[in-house]
Amino acid sequence: MSRAVRAPHFTPRLFGFLRELSRNNDRAWFTANKPRYERDVRDPMLRFIADFAPHLRRISPHFVADPRPVGGSMFRIYRDSRFSRDKRPYKTVASAQFRHELGKDVHAPGFYLHLEPGNVFGAVGMWRPESEPLRLVREAIVERPADWKRAVHAKAFRKRFELDGDTLRRAPRGFDPEHPLIEDLKRKDFVAVAPFEDAEVFEPDFLERYAATARAGAPFMAFLARAVSVPW
Repeated sequence: MSRAVRAPHFTPRLFGFLRELSRNNDRAWFTANKPRYERDVRDPMLRFIADFAPHLRRISPHFVADPRPVGGSMFRIYRDSRFSRDKRPYKTVASAQFRHELGKDVHAPGFYLHLEPGNVFGAVGMWRPESEPLRLVREAIVERPADWKRAVHAKAFRKRFELDGDTLRRAPRGFDPEHPLIEDLKRKDFVAVAPFEDAEVFEPDFLERYAATARAGAPFMAFLARAVSVPW
């Protein structure tokens, strides 16, 4: 007997909604179309998060895939525009971060998924870490350069990921400007990004593709977790 083909988590309606939202980013339009948001964006993402949880536990038991609609792994659609010149009320992406159980915010080590028309990617790492964890990662690179190079030069990692994020122009204070890994020590973000094609999102096996990408990022994530003294 042949195995039944599983339905994909996401359909093209996901990007259809996000494209329309980008053209109609106001509260009246969103209120009128909120049932579409819940059906085509929120609920599929929450199912994806719940189904990713067992994959994530096999990568590390200390990272969390939380499918709650509020306070879980999915980022809210509502923008915080209080301190921004951009007063559009809604984000035009669907995204989720799978944080360490000890992580309190988006700057902690985490796995990330970004779904946006023309810009789909998975990511791993630490985005804009505070000064103390940033210092700890840099010191770990100096103290364990072989471990760092194994993490970022592993074949599976290099096949999928590219290191990304902001960097300093000069060596950070207290670090040797002539260090052989100075370009890595200049990093302000320790993030690696793995792109996907838009069409992959709607394939029945996109969950497995994303999980395989997360596994490829595991050595990098393990290095960061140990650097900031959280369990891997």
